[in-house]
Amino acid sequence: MNSKTSKGNQRRLLSFLLLTFCFISFQAFDLPAEEKENISLTFSGYIKTDIIYDTRQTVNLREGHFLLFPQDRLLDPAGRDLNAKDTFHILPIQTRLALKINGPQALGAKTSGYIEAEFFGMSDADINGFRLRHAYLKLNWKKTELLVGQFWHPMFISDSYPEVVSFNTGAPFEPFSRAPQISVTWRPEPALSFSLTALSQRDFASTGPAGVSTSYFRNAACPELDFKAAYSQKNFLAGAGINVLKIVPRLATETGYQANESLTSLAGYAFGQLKTKPVTIKAEGVYGGNLHHLTMLGGYAVSKIVDPITAQRDYSPINTASGWIDIQTNGEKWQLGLFSGYSQNSGARGDIVGPVYSRGETIDHLVRITPRFVFNAGKVRLAQEIELTSAAYGSLDSRGRVNEQRTVTNLRFLSAVYYFF
Repeated sequence: MNSKTSKGNQRRLLSFLLLTFCFISFQAFDLPAEEKENISLTFSGYIKTDIIYDTRQTVNLREGHFLLFPQDRLLDPAGRDLNAKDTFHILPIQTRLALKINGPQALGAKTSGYIEAEFFGMSDADINGFRLRHAYLKLNWKKTELLVGQFWHPMFISDSYPEVVSFNTGAPFEPFSRAPQISVTWRPEPALSFSLTALSQRDFASTGPAGVSTSYFRNAACPELDFKAAYSQKNFLAGAGINVLKIVPRLATETGYQANESLTSLAGYAFGQLKTKPVTIKAEGVYGGNLHHLTMLGGYAVSKIVDPITAQRDYSPINTASGWIDIQTNGEKWQLGLFSGYSQNSGARGDIVGPVYSRGETIDHLVRITPRFVFNAGKVRLAQEIELTSAAYGSLDSRGRVNEQRTVTNLRFLSAVYYFF
């Protein structure tokens, strides 16, 4: 890491510590006595070290820490697969710090805030960099909640997600994204809730002609919208939602004309959780187009050249169907778990006549099976996971579906050591 990146990481860490100091000072000195009692600060987090061994080269983030799927075969002149090479690494970059704030009432609502950061960095070049995960304000009235800030994307169900040891948290089968947002949740009765969320993009962005960038979303001048309904009781959760995203892939055509182009894609999802005394069962299913910003398979492609002179294009989403199930025992000290996921490339609605902007566009389907074992000893956790991920690669047909499939498989052995505080 160069000195410029290192200094940037130091500045981010110092900024976080300074912000923490300001909060403490605000609580201790700046408030009247009657309001001091209404503010509480709670620090938490954990130290985590992952020990990783893969049986082949993978598509991943942060030097292999965040695993997506195995790379396709890459044959040398003698027919040997260059990607059939194992790897090993040890990384503590998931180590995390969090601050929860509970404050006095405002606008007739209970107020709270949350800040969370880790050392995962923003890219491989910035590995070990201190980065923001969550930062939001909540206002809670009797039946309504308002959240403003950065939090999990609504399609990541924060009350019901895979409890895997791997930091990928089930991606690319599970929608995985954090996004700046404004979210309103209405609870007409304790067990029933309806949420409407307007989102932007930051760390998890769409892809396009210039690579992965938030510019496609920003140039659409329209928030991503999500509507979700859920029914929740003590040991049961069920819900469903629908999501709409509009992007503008480019501002000018290759012939220099202004591009009057956009793409709107839809996604639907359903989720559930059942908790019994011995085990907890969770599941989610997703179907939709252009899911790249959710760290899933899919994207979009050029489906029509509208005008050969100006080179105006139409685009078609590449649709993805994905689902997962996670089962875990509920012991306090010993826990066993099993995650299983399947993702299918469903292709585009029409013919593809130009470039494809997608994740895993030459993959027909992915399969993952992940057993795990967890041992808790007070604030210390020891975990072992075996993650088998298979990808069926092939060639694209005219509608973005994959033919002549060949399967490659990676086996990841992951050991993790946690210390919670």
